[in-house]
Amino acid sequence: MSERTFGVEEEFLLVDAEGRPAAAAPAVLRGSPEELQPELVTCQVESVMPVCGDVDELLGCLRDQRRQLVEGAAEKGLRLLATGTPPVEDTARLTPGARYRRIADHFRGLMDSVNVCGCHIHVGVPDRETGIGVLNHLRPWLPVLLALNANSPFAEGADTGYASWRYLAMSRWPSGGPPPFAESAEHYESLVGDMAQSGAVLDPANLYWDIRLSPRHPTVEVRVCDVAPTVEEAALLAVLVDGLAATARARLDSGETAEPVSQDVLRADLWRAARDGLAGQCVDPRTRSLRPAGETLLGLLDEVRPQLQDGAKEFAEQTLADVLARGGGAARQREVLARNGDFAEVVAFLAGQTKA
Repeated sequence: MSERTFGVEEEFLLVDAEGRPAAAAPAVLRGSPEELQPELVTCQVESVMPVCGDVDELLGCLRDQRRQLVEGAAEKGLRLLATGTPPVEDTARLTPGARYRRIADHFRGLMDSVNVCGCHIHVGVPDRETGIGVLNHLRPWLPVLLALNANSPFAEGADTGYASWRYLAMSRWPSGGPPPFAESAEHYESLVGDMAQSGAVLDPANLYWDIRLSPRHPTVEVRVCDVAPTVEEAALLAVLVDGLAATARARLDSGETAEPVSQDVLRADLWRAARDGLAGQCVDPRTRSLRPAGETLLGLLDEVRPQLQDGAKEFAEQTLADVLARGGGAARQREVLARNGDFAEVVAFLAGQTKA
């Protein structure tokens, strides 16, 4: 197996003192390194990690980039929030640019669901055929990963009843949700080409599947999760995805094929994970049974433990134990609202959690 590498992209909200989205990304990013970037709407910023080889390097990059964005926002009197959806009113404005305008003109009313923040994990693969094998092996685990990082219970000043409202918003897009099982890289490309023929996809970067082959890098990109509440939880997600990818490659080398879970069944599993998050139940892909999400995540850790290296095993075990003890991102947001009854306190909590 070739050298293992991974990286993380995180999307964040810029909000004012009351928690309203602030159209300030160009001002906040002025003079920033190219790894800190604008997004589709002007109240969002994105951090793009360099390629990392171990968890300590990743943690350092995540902390540094969050710190830069927090400080840039503070200089403009704003806060940076790591949450999947704006907790209060959404007043997003499109970022200037021909590509963004083309997307807006083409997808019309769907643009009211773009002000959402995700966490994207890239794992390196030697070629696209191997990438398809990894993608197929990871597909059944997507609901478990979503449950771990479900972090968007509120929208427009109300509780949606879901742990990840961001996931529901993105599922409305014609290329949203899980990809179908692909028999080969050629089959995958034909599926994308057929979607482009109908106009459901404008270009490779406009493909919003929960997991895909990256259009720009030699990686498999897992896109299913909300932005992580903390640096440690973002790194935990990356470690688990890297472990799943390494496990998949070992099985591919031994001739083992992935289970072709149907797209409709997987979509149903993802809906349940988006509804319940870490506080409820999730389908265990090994048994196809509904179990408490925490137990299913411990099963995921058991699945990848033999492949974790360079301190990643100890980090994953401790961080997952911490998350299970205090609850997922959605539950923590709800606890703050229940205690204070004020969304301003939720915004303050999110800002502090993001900064820490």
